[in-house]
Amino acid sequence: QVQLVESGGGLVQPGGSLRLSCAASGSILSIVTMGWYRQTPGQERELVASILISGTTTYADSVKGRFTISRDNTKNTVYLQMNSLKSEDTAVYYCNADVVSPIVGRRHYWGQGTQVTVSS
Repeated sequence: QVQLVESGGGLVQPGGSLRLSCAASGSILSIVTMGWYRQTPGQERELVASILISGTTTYADSVKGRFTISRDNTKNTVYLQMNSLKSEDTAVYYCNADVVSPIVGRRHYWGQGTQVTVSS
């Protein structure tokens, strides 16, 4: 099996920065895509940013120019640098990984979620 462990959430003032990390471990041959999603109460989970194994990135329009996603393939880790945070960025952030494993094959995994609160 594969586990995703997130870290880096917390409380920050508007205009501040946070960096989220998500490390994948377990039986992994490769990770095709790693990404970050977020969810607020009563809302559907939405894509924030994703990055392919090649390094190609995708961002939600609401975070373009403020957030940067990156990954370290040697550590099976994805990062989300969040700058110029706004109150509307407040949400639970979830890591997602599209993993190829030797026995299970290819499937998506989710982290447990980390709370990001932007408030003065």
